[in-house]
Amino acid sequence: MLIDSHCHLDRLDLTAHNGSLDAALDAARARGIGKFLCIGVDAANAPTVKALAERYVDVYCSVGIHPLDLSRSEPTDLQWLIQALAHPRVVAIGETGLDYHYEPELAAQQQASFRCHLQAAQQTGKPVIIHTREARADTLALLREADLPQAGVLHCFTEDWDMAKAALDMGYYISLSGIVTFRNAEALRDVARQVPADRLLVETDSPYLAPVPHRGKPNEPQYVHEVASFLAELRGESFEQLAEQTTANFHRLFPLSA
Repeated sequence: MLIDSHCHLDRLDLTAHNGSLDAALDAARARGIGKFLCIGVDAANAPTVKALAERYVDVYCSVGIHPLDLSRSEPTDLQWLIQALAHPRVVAIGETGLDYHYEPELAAQQQASFRCHLQAAQQTGKPVIIHTREARADTLALLREADLPQAGVLHCFTEDWDMAKAALDMGYYISLSGIVTFRNAEALRDVARQVPADRLLVETDSPYLAPVPHRGKPNEPQYVHEVASFLAELRGESFEQLAEQTTANFHRLFPLSA
């Protein structure tokens, strides 16, 4: 079994499946994908991802406010987060984090929101799903400051090995997406070779970042199979070994999904 550890089911382009999310999920299930983690990005879509997790027995969800959604949202509210996280199908917090590539002018606002999510993690014990781009030092500094007793994951990782190792040393996991298959991603492939087997997750981040050979097309959960196949070959492992290990890692990180 494989698990798509990060997808946006409420944003999928379902044209290839005649508009049916059921058909898109069935296509993934037919390829051995046994669970899906549907990610919250703001307060508005929290009810949507919860409803999807209630509707499908193999779908779980997270709630949080993405750093690039802050400009369209009210300031992150700790009380709202704590209440939203109480739902039994919500297994994680986020995605949250820092993104200075697109909105560096909102760095202070992003840091305040990130701290709020980390405080919610302290109070609930649920793991955090972290988005980080061009904010290495501040991301690591805030994680060290929070000193969470439970792990989290740096999703769709695109940074260098130094950052990956620093996060791994704090107990975090690294999740890789279809970006690792891109022609210009050799530095990321170097990271992928070095991540310890028991800290690796795979994801699509669909509908974004479809892996080769689907690059340029809408991404969907079934393509986590391509990500896992590529990584298995890159790391010199069998596909079955990588699938089994990443599934075990997912259940260890997100115990409410086990």
